[in-house]
Amino acid sequence: MRRRSLPIAPPGPPAVRGRPLEDHARPVDAVRPRYAVWEITLQCDLACRHCGSRAGRARPDELDTAEALDLVGQIADLGVEDVTLIGGEAYLRKDWLEIAAALIERGVDTSVTTGGRGIDPARARDMARVGISTVSVSIDGLAATHDHLRAVKGSYDAALGALKALREAGVPVSVNTQICAPNLREIEPLFERIAGLGVHSWQVQLTVAMGRAADDPSLLLQPWQMLEVMPMVARLQRRCDEAGIVLWPGTNIGYFGPYESLLRREDEGQHTTACTAGRDTLGIEANGDIKGCPSLPTAAYVGGNLRDHALRDIWERASALRFTRVRPRAELWGRCGSCYYADVCMSGCTWTGHVLTGRRGNNPFCHHRALELLAEGLRERLVPKSAAPNEPFDHGAFEIVEEPWPDALRRLADALAGAQPDDPPRWLTEAG
Repeated sequence: MRRRSLPIAPPGPPAVRGRPLEDHARPVDAVRPRYAVWEITLQCDLACRHCGSRAGRARPDELDTAEALDLVGQIADLGVEDVTLIGGEAYLRKDWLEIAAALIERGVDTSVTTGGRGIDPARARDMARVGISTVSVSIDGLAATHDHLRAVKGSYDAALGALKALREAGVPVSVNTQICAPNLREIEPLFERIAGLGVHSWQVQLTVAMGRAADDPSLLLQPWQMLEVMPMVARLQRRCDEAGIVLWPGTNIGYFGPYESLLRREDEGQHTTACTAGRDTLGIEANGDIKGCPSLPTAAYVGGNLRDHALRDIWERASALRFTRVRPRAELWGRCGSCYYADVCMSGCTWTGHVLTGRRGNNPFCHHRALELLAEGLRERLVPKSAAPNEPFDHGAFEIVEEPWPDALRRLADALAGAQPDDPPRWLTEAG
């Protein structure tokens, strides 16, 4: 049988309905989300190999226009200040500009994240007309690598064309990039390509073992490669400063290594804080399912559905959205349980850690942890144990194995541990 080269999007399951809420809200539940990410459709015109939501087909029960516009009011009334519209591809929903305009009319800053394949000059002008504040276009490497990861030939050129069309229409633009095994050594060359494209910022984050990325472990970095990733991001920070571009390390880039104050200087305290899902952040799926963070697995983290409960009630009284509001240190396990920074970091990005083992509280993608292990002559490696079930926002299971550093790589790993942002790039060998 001829192997398919294009990932196939599965039909989405129905919304999570009938989940009960707690009887009352506690004082700690009075927190309000500043930022929401709203997936308005799961339909997509790309088939990205690292897509955590397995986007492609619309969900079978997505909110209709009336329900979406009612949700706009609930979002504004809850106090959300900023909303990012995503998909799939947001522009594949026919009423997407109506939704965006309604948010903007209610005073909610509205942005879009996109692969950019369908953004031509006319669509860019429409976005400018309704008042979209900024558009972030996903670019995941140089042309051949980007097209491979996005599984559509020409998607790299389309992304650049989208940036050009948006900029000419007067819409501020940025770029977001996932760092994964195939593109690791293209991230710095990619900076040279985007530096002259008029972008105001660049967000970088790690590819996470969710959805299609869980199907192909060769896409994933190994935890010990944080020793390579973090000096690279520090170098990029310096270069972005020189170019007048704001570099935004994603919430799964870190934590607490020697570059923390450089990379988190815009954050309170200039360091990483614990996961803000359900405190500062809100995630909305296209069928009305509500999570504390848009990236979290659906099965474990949907607190309720908008067809059953009002948004405010779900936010305040859904157990699945409360886990960061009062979070015991005893929830941490493995290396995170005994970490010096445990009380502040609380295992970092819940999404990144949970999808590896099916349990939050232990996240191996940590620079501090990689350095501590290196001092012991050890490193961590992910070993696949079970496959994902092929549903949106699903995951498989991995074992986190501790093992001695290969003698041939130990000296280079030690050199990386002491790297400065101005040092030239050093890479561990492919054999590692």
